[in-house]
Amino acid sequence: MTEEGSRGRKALVLLVDDEKEFASIMAKRLTKRGYEVITAHSGLDAVRLARDHDFEAAVLDVKMEGMDGIETLKTLRMLLPRLQVIMLTGHGSTDVARQALSLGACDYLTKPCELSELMAKLQEVLRQS
Repeated sequence: MTEEGSRGRKALVLLVDDEKEFASIMAKRLTKRGYEVITAHSGLDAVRLARDHDFEAAVLDVKMEGMDGIETLKTLRMLLPRLQVIMLTGHGSTDVARQALSLGACDYLTKPCELSELMAKLQEVLRQS
């Protein structure tokens, strides 16, 4: 199964999480399911990558050192206004996730999330783009 983006090719997804092992595992799993995935381990790295790539979707952790997920979301939305963003939040930070929705995120998932749940959300937001 190949997940095509709006341009008829594999959807390019930015995965941003400062937990490197989690990001690596999720990137491998998403790649096996037909997405083209580039990972970043900080908000600043995500912004740098967004300047050089036309991402269609991003999976963005809320809680990160330095530039947090909310600031990263704001910056990514300025750089790529059509970017579809799914936020990942730890337990107890749903208020922050709701704030992210008001800033343009499409949805949020609570970590740890099931791959099937993330896949369903990605498919949904990519259909909307």
